[in-house]
Amino acid sequence: MSQTYQEAIENSNIVSKTDINGIITFVNDEFCKISGYSYDELIGANHNIVRHPDIPKSNFTLLWDTILSKKPYKATVKNLTKDGQTVYLNTTITPILDENDEIKEFIAIRYDVTEEVELKKRLEKKEKELEELNKDLENRVSLQTKKLKELNKTLEKRVQEEISKNEEKQKLLFWQSRMASLGQMLANIAHQWRQPLTELNLTLFNMNKSCKNNNQKKVDDLYLESKTLISTMSSTIDDFTNFFNPQKEKKSFDIRDAIDEALIILKKIVEDINIKLNMPKEYRVIGVLNELSQVIVNLIQNTKDACILNNIENKTIFIGLYEEEILNKKYAKIEIKDNAGGIDKENLDKIFDPYFTTKHKSQGTGLGLFMSKMIIEKSLNGELSHKNIENGSLFTILIPFDNLG
Repeated sequence: MSQTYQEAIENSNIVSKTDINGIITFVNDEFCKISGYSYDELIGANHNIVRHPDIPKSNFTLLWDTILSKKPYKATVKNLTKDGQTVYLNTTITPILDENDEIKEFIAIRYDVTEEVELKKRLEKKEKELEELNKDLENRVSLQTKKLKELNKTLEKRVQEEISKNEEKQKLLFWQSRMASLGQMLANIAHQWRQPLTELNLTLFNMNKSCKNNNQKKVDDLYLESKTLISTMSSTIDDFTNFFNPQKEKKSFDIRDAIDEALIILKKIVEDINIKLNMPKEYRVIGVLNELSQVIVNLIQNTKDACILNNIENKTIFIGLYEEEILNKKYAKIEIKDNAGGIDKENLDKIFDPYFTTKHKSQGTGLGLFMSKMIIEKSLNGELSHKNIENGSLFTILIPFDNLG
């Protein structure tokens, strides 16, 4: 049975024996195969024949101290083959004792773990490379994070500066628009006053003539006519004063009232224009009535100017008021259509830009449509758009009903 065990061990492991001085007395075929030495080269040689030069002397001191104290020594040992190859052997060296409990020889049983050790070394190398890569990546991320933080601080400052500049520009545009609108309104007042002033002058002339002729009834009639003319002129002033009322308190108002107010202001301006209205229902929204009137006045005034520029004879403006639903949201829709010839294709994308105008500089600043769009969008949360139609333009204003709160 003992012989059978010995054969099994020798066939499956790398086995060698030495005397108490480390001189090889036995090796099996597996030992010869892994070391590269023949049986004859190994027998009688010191076991240092397969010692690797990298192994420190302290390892062998520990080995001999262990086995000479009659204890087995276990370790993974790095050996050198005859052709200079490195092999790793999982080794157990056991002292063999005689009947007097003295060491008579040593037996070493090994098995090859070179592949496992090399794999472990490669893994450790990869882990180290990954660790270094990770450290490098962390450093780069840290550096980029620092740069981004600095950039963010700079960006925040630049954004604040741009916002501040933009606010100043908006204020400037707003006041320039107010002054431009005021100039337009003063021109409208002058236009509306010119005819009644002429009539009043003529009336006073006739009154003076009638006084000389002692025609009291004629004088009374002329006096009443003068009062009517003066009242009309005073009413005109009231209309324009209300239009420029600076109060900004938003209230619920009927869109028709804003359109009517705009038409009253423009009464004399649009005398030669056929105004067609389709406003059958009351649609109430929240905002400043005067501001919506200002937009309507501007759109109609633009149509008037375009009609004159294009020599339109039968001038027509159609104003319609409807309800429309877009993506489950309800809007009041104002349509202002004209037959003034429309806008040139090359200018279609520019009409709402600040300072863009096709008029002579003496006739406008180009702020009208820009400010009209701002009023609709900022004050009424709505939309102002334009498209050319047959022989003219269509301006559409959409104001959501949900701004009633």
